[in-house]
Amino acid sequence: MADRTPPLSVEELHALVAGGEIDTVVLAFPDMQGRLQGKRFAARFFLDEVLEHGTEGCNYLLAVDTEMNTVDGYEMSSWDRGYGDFAMHPDLSTLRRVPWNEGTAMVVADLAWADGSPVVAAPRQILRRQLQRLAELGLTAQVGTELEFIVFKDTYEQAWDAGYRGLTPANQYNIDYSVLGTGRIEPLLRRIRNEMAGAGMTVESAKGECNPGQHEIAFRYAEALVTCDQHAIYKTGAKEIAAQEGMSVTFMAKYNEREGNSCHIHLSLADDTGRSVMPGDDGMSEVMRHFLAGQLAALRDFSLLYAPHINSYKRFQPGSFAPTAVAWGHDNRTCALRVVGHGRSLRFENRVPGGDVNPHLAVAGMVAAGLYGIEQKLQLPEPCPGNAYTADFTHVPTTLREAAELWENSPIAEAAFGDEVVAHYRNMARVELEAFDAAVTDWELRRSFERM
Repeated sequence: MADRTPPLSVEELHALVAGGEIDTVVLAFPDMQGRLQGKRFAARFFLDEVLEHGTEGCNYLLAVDTEMNTVDGYEMSSWDRGYGDFAMHPDLSTLRRVPWNEGTAMVVADLAWADGSPVVAAPRQILRRQLQRLAELGLTAQVGTELEFIVFKDTYEQAWDAGYRGLTPANQYNIDYSVLGTGRIEPLLRRIRNEMAGAGMTVESAKGECNPGQHEIAFRYAEALVTCDQHAIYKTGAKEIAAQEGMSVTFMAKYNEREGNSCHIHLSLADDTGRSVMPGDDGMSEVMRHFLAGQLAALRDFSLLYAPHINSYKRFQPGSFAPTAVAWGHDNRTCALRVVGHGRSLRFENRVPGGDVNPHLAVAGMVAAGLYGIEQKLQLPEPCPGNAYTADFTHVPTTLREAAELWENSPIAEAAFGDEVVAHYRNMARVELEAFDAAVTDWELRRSFERM
């Protein structure tokens, strides 16, 4: 069974507040982009009022673009509807200290309407629904995310003022697995590792990556919702710690023309006793084979959940370690889906998501795809034994526009998520596409200012 013991109990919080160690409680939820949105409360007020009754937030928080502009096309929230509130209810299993902010604790919220019904288009609720469907089969999902980022010696304010050009990466060359390279910024990496551990996460390792200044910190796998919540907290915390150190980090999928930031997602299934159901007599169990076949069948339709932004699709280049082929293979990093491990550690890795992914939506997509494979008893094709970049496989979508059209017209998505969720995230893509189509980019200026 999954361990949902909170990193910090309510009783411990009462004691810490009474002793003056905690004076602030953050109540937050992941928005469409996977960012934490919410409020900071005086700790005593949180215990006296918010703990039992929750609080409210403007429902436009799930109906704006990345820059927080109000946009049209969302059923749940609009000027015509008056931009009202939804309720934010603390999930006390997520209560934890926040070591990088003095005197602070944090708890993740679930969203509900005034009548108590859940906000079905909220990322956390979307994941909860798919995990409930999985539980009906007596299964749970164990998940680990591997999130890459690039570190710069510039502050966020300096990066903004520079138009994000000419920044100084923390390392000047490829430091993949280099102990010397990670040692160059160990003070920052050490703070992130230790303070995430202080927030109740189990840190595994830190390593350098290929792009100058690129690094990855990995955490131990956990039950799916726990991992996704921790992912969102870690991403926010890493940015806050970097800012405190006079530096900045970016998780964008493709910062420059070199290697992008990936977020490989590992998933395995267990029964209600916690025993893995992935191994079988021929290496993989029938359940795993159906579940993996479902990933392949739904991958293009669900790409919007794995690669949600314009920039996401710049990663998918041949020979980049980001996948282009809808294929699977045994320990094959050229495929979109990679089977790794053995025995109880047997699992598969989805290599499509980038560092900009919303983990709640991506994992919901992986669970829904697997359930489709189980329900339809889909047969797993033969693995790719070689270079999937050059083999004859269906291509991962190459643009957000293509992915959005596949999502909008997908009977698999409609059956798994329902009309409201499909329409909500189709509109998210429409908003981003219209904004990008109206923008004049640096690339256009460089090619056209004088030469056209």
